[in-house]
Amino acid sequence: MSVSIIIKTLNEAERLAATLESALAAVGADGEVIVADSGSTDGTVEIAQRYPVTLVQIAADQQPSCGLGPQLGYQYSKGDYLCLMDGDMLLDPAFLAKAVAYLDANPKVGGVGGRVVEMNLENLEFARRMSRGGAEYNAGPVDRLNGGGLYRRQAIADVGYLSDRNLHGYEEFDLGVRLRQAGWGLYRLDTPFVQHFGYQMNAYALLLRRWRSKYLRGTGEVIRAAMGKAHLGPLLRDIRELRLWSAVYVGLLILLLVLIFVPNKLLALGICIAAVAGVIGVMSLKHRSLSIGLYSVTAWVFMAAALPLGYFKSRRDPAAWIDSKVLHKADA
Repeated sequence: MSVSIIIKTLNEAERLAATLESALAAVGADGEVIVADSGSTDGTVEIAQRYPVTLVQIAADQQPSCGLGPQLGYQYSKGDYLCLMDGDMLLDPAFLAKAVAYLDANPKVGGVGGRVVEMNLENLEFARRMSRGGAEYNAGPVDRLNGGGLYRRQAIADVGYLSDRNLHGYEEFDLGVRLRQAGWGLYRLDTPFVQHFGYQMNAYALLLRRWRSKYLRGTGEVIRAAMGKAHLGPLLRDIRELRLWSAVYVGLLILLLVLIFVPNKLLALGICIAAVAGVIGVMSLKHRSLSIGLYSVTAWVFMAAALPLGYFKSRRDPAAWIDSKVLHKADA
């Protein structure tokens, strides 16, 4: 059985060489490595062309997104299994063999992940992610493979497409809920999958970057994508953040009403400041870090504001061919 490793890239020159070397070392002679590039301008393309990989890039008129990269690689792939990675990850050399063996032994499982080891814990976003945890990161049956993993091609064929090109975030969650609705299971092994290095920037700068890139609109986009589909109910149930962001909307509304209707505006402002400080305090105690608590509350507001922007965005057919070109072939 062959494996296609799909590595999505957008300006990943800093770490791409190491990523490619780890993928090539792991995939074996029967597999292939596909670099799916979304229009890099930093030397990513030139680096990829030095290696025996297939390099494909979206056409200039295509808009990059988190969901577009995996689907771009998928449409050029041939393997029986599909391994999804980012261009700033190092693939563990033992993962593919263990994941293929698990899939062979469990024909109803459509995808397998492993431990994603975050290497950049100085960034508050990745530190918060690790401290928050979540069932989807635990070994055992999961509802999504955050961070990538190995998928069975037959399972992807059953649901029509690998990832939704319209999604700027939540593409792995969308794939997971579609697979589960079609009867496929997902499983995370208690073994390393990748080391993930992430962005080397201040967490607040990263938050602004994700706002400008529309990454934060992913929640609204994935809900819009599910409207009228059989998996809408499970999707709404499993997006735990919806309850949190509903609370954010209610909280902001209450603060606005306080500012409007409390006659003493100084008192009203004091009530609002105390309420916000209280929420930050609770989150700081939960994470045992004031900086993570403050960042968590700030991120909530950004994400809640982005949700309706994503929901009302127009969509393209997610299964349609992505206009692109082959820049380099593995056997060239």
